[in-house]
Amino acid sequence: MERFQNTSLPDWDWWGKLWPTPGETLRELGLSTGDTVVEIGCGNGYFALPAARIVAPAPVYAVDLDDRLLAELEHLADQQRIDNVATVRGDARELSAHVSDPVDVALFANAFHGVDDRDEFLTEVESVLADDGRFVVVNWRPLPRSETTVAGEPRGPPTELRLGPEETAAIVEDATGLAVTAEIDIPPYHYALVFERRA
Repeated sequence: MERFQNTSLPDWDWWGKLWPTPGETLRELGLSTGDTVVEIGCGNGYFALPAARIVAPAPVYAVDLDDRLLAELEHLADQQRIDNVATVRGDARELSAHVSDPVDVALFANAFHGVDDRDEFLTEVESVLADDGRFVVVNWRPLPRSETTVAGEPRGPPTELRLGPEETAAIVEDATGLAVTAEIDIPPYHYALVFERRA
């Protein structure tokens, strides 16, 4: 299958300009030692690698369709002596086929706007969560693309595809048994929603 629409991996340098301390961002999203994590659409590991440091010795399953990016992630993990990242080549819409054990955290950053069949995707995400697991969605705020600049250039998805927190929450809650338990501001242009199973 093709990638989600209007999603691509940006240059690592501009991720660094946007979020210079990804580990700190992940801690703000609630990651802690011992959490088993799946990052959906991990790319070359900008979040997966610091996540692995935070949750060690628990595993981080880094899922992506791109063999080249997964190979780069593995190389970086070797260089940094991180041994609890498991790269998985697979489609997020078939997540349960690739992640056999329940996870504490499913992280999905910067790609929710591009999911074509959201109900199918969200059913798969929910199916891999532990009973007390959390689904964390990081999204661009619904600002005009011309206003979300990094290193002087407009970045992020087209303006018309951006979803605000309320819209994202409604989509997830309508399709699953999950509910928002936290909304987190991620300056300068993002927010995160944390979902957990309804009581």
